[in-house]
Amino acid sequence: MTRALFIIDVQNDFTEGGALGVEGGAAVAAGITRYLAQHPDRYDTVFASRDWHDGDNDNGGHFATGPLGAPNAPDFVTTWPVHCVAGTTGAEYHPALTLSAVTVGVRKGQGRPAYSIFEGVTDDGESLLQKLDGFGVDEVHVVGIATDYCVLASALDAVAAGRTVRVLNDLIAGVDPVSSALALTRLAAAGVRIESSAQN
Repeated sequence: MTRALFIIDVQNDFTEGGALGVEGGAAVAAGITRYLAQHPDRYDTVFASRDWHDGDNDNGGHFATGPLGAPNAPDFVTTWPVHCVAGTTGAEYHPALTLSAVTVGVRKGQGRPAYSIFEGVTDDGESLLQKLDGFGVDEVHVVGIATDYCVLASALDAVAAGRTVRVLNDLIAGVDPVSSALALTRLAAAGVRIESSAQN
């Protein structure tokens, strides 16, 4: 069995103090680093995704820049404040995430809404599915941010791609506790195993 880890969007803008910071984001970054250091041989390959949005347009309606209450205000469901603009500090990986174990970087967005890592392109221009097939990956573990959006979408797409999928629930953080719990329920119903990093 060839096993991969997906590190989803552990970026400055999605951690505390960022444009869309979630509670526990920095702890997730540090936790992933600690986990990989403790288990250096657990994964055959490690993928790390980043939102990498254009700074000169609304990225296909993904960005909404109006003040709260205005018609063009973000709804925090399908439209969002400006975040993770390519080349900015907000788009960089959180400093507590050590990148030495990362095998493949994936950038997503780039002019359009993108939640799943499968919507991105690797740093060498391949699709994620091409990379998974090339490495012969048949099992995927998912960690990162945010549980109720990009972690959810990435794990569901991994299932759809025919992989065995686990989400490590002590190495994720969500936007909202209720929608995050619903996301985990939805994942479990899709056949994803939800367990802690200590269980696998």
